[in-house]
Amino acid sequence: MAKLTQGDLAPEFRSTTQEGTEFTHQDLLGKRTVLYFYPKDNTSGCTLEAKSLRDGKAELAAMGFQIVGVSPDSERSHQNFCSKHELNFTLLADTDHSVCEAFGVWAEKSMYGRKYWGVVRSTFIINEEGRIEKVFDKVDTKNHYQQIINSYK
Repeated sequence: MAKLTQGDLAPEFRSTTQEGTEFTHQDLLGKRTVLYFYPKDNTSGCTLEAKSLRDGKAELAAMGFQIVGVSPDSERSHQNFCSKHELNFTLLADTDHSVCEAFGVWAEKSMYGRKYWGVVRSTFIINEEGRIEKVFDKVDTKNHYQQIINSYK
């Protein structure tokens, strides 16, 4: 599937949170959501991004946003990641990458000449009706929450 763009309806999906509870596209409705996709827990860029969103959570919440992160890591990995970095938002364990595929962010990548499949770091801002309001393809991991806030100024 092609990557979703502004104006598209967020696709249907089903996943589990770091606590093992079910989370679906229905949980996005009625709230504005920062839905961010990242490659791996406890890696440098992913940790910077998560900490930025953690630190900006109050400001984002004041704008009506909930924060939901998605990566292929397991619930247990997410629990450890949240505990280690005091993350205060939901992470989805997309171990079968079905959510990443639905949003078009599961793609072939290349590092040091080796090809592999993985998550293309991206953030989707989803409105209360479940429609994509903004897409961030170029994520400033260290200042991501500020990047989101600045896009609304």
